[in-house]
Amino acid sequence: MADEAILRTRFSDPVDFTCADGTAIPKGTLLSLTGDRVVSIASANSDVMGVCARDKIADDGRVTTPVFIDGIFDMTDSGAGVTRGEAVAAAGSNEVKTAVAGDVGMETLGFALETASADEVFQVLLKAGCNNNAYS
Repeated sequence: MADEAILRTRFSDPVDFTCADGTAIPKGTLLSLTGDRVVSIASANSDVMGVCARDKIADDGRVTTPVFIDGIFDMTDSGAGVTRGEAVAAAGSNEVKTAVAGDVGMETLGFALETASADEVFQVLLKAGCNNNAYS
């Protein structure tokens, strides 16, 4: 999968969330909270719950998937660049961008630990659902 989030430092065990049996979710995919403790693949500006901890194969009979909700991950910039310390948000296709005022609550998934230029891989402190005022 292109642009998957790669775990570098684990702070806690992944947490199981409900998902659809018929859905394939690759390891490292950003996941949205779409219902009461239900996740699906995140899109741009979605409520990111965390990162899928292992491959979920479509129609494998499982209706849960483990999700990392914190840690340090390598993630890919969406094309505009990001500065160390800025809040970041989902930008679709497993890419992230600098968070802006419209990215509130779980749309802000963490903070850039490094400065990155367009489409560069950089480290993000994932704090899924962090509600902060550190917008650009």
